Amino acid sequence: MTKTLERKKIITKASLVRGTTKSRHPNSRYYDQLLQMSDEDLMSQFQAGTVEAFDILVSRYKDPLTNYIYRFLGDMKECEDLLQETFLRVYRNRHSYRRIAKYSTWLYTIAGNLARSEYRKRKRRRLYSLQSVNRDDEEYEVEIPDETFSPDKHTESTIQDFFIQEALSQIPEEFREVVVLRDVQQLAYEEIAEITGLPMGTVKSRINRGRTKLQSLLKDVYTPVED
Repeated sequence: MTKTLERKKIITKASLVRGTTKSRHPNSRYYDQLLQMSDEDLMSQFQAGTVEAFDILVSRYKDPLTNYIYRFLGDMKECEDLLQETFLRVYRNRHSYRRIAKYSTWLYTIAGNLARSEYRKRKRRRLYSLQSVNRDDEEYEVEIPDETFSPDKHTESTIQDFFIQEALSQIPEEFREVVVLRDVQQLAYEEIAEITGLPMGTVKSRINRGRTKLQSLLKDVYTPVED
């Protein structure tokens, strides 16, 4: 295991533990005050050296980010790795954050960039894997088993969630990302535009087209959020 990976796991593990056990903190009154702060105030505290503020931010966003990254990629192992990498980058780049931006927008931008990068790497790996050369130097396709999500490995997921995820994996990346941000994460259009770097009109258009594609795949399962 590399030092970087070790550090990622240490940071994430320590944050999750401290972020959910305030009773163990030597100054519980101060910790209670931190818990009442906004995300942006917590980042200011973290930039000033209060590590507990970072712990609380991790606790607040661990589950929403897990859901976002998993819905985007459809692979829990990759999701866990990218979740750790996201918070590691927050930890390392905390002083680059400026309060003029919402913390959630800054955080989702980091996670989104990582997820898009991983998705494109996966597409390239799959393309290379599908092309092999036989003894006569003729290209032929090799079938690769799908090892992303299986209900027996994630028994806690409902059948509905399984079908939604399967459908999400079938629509193009550019539609999937904005639909997840809007209908799963319930972010505002303005925030989605900032996260993706797209014009507002493009965001709305892609959400509508993504919803239409999902509804055609999931007529009896998927109900888009009413705007």
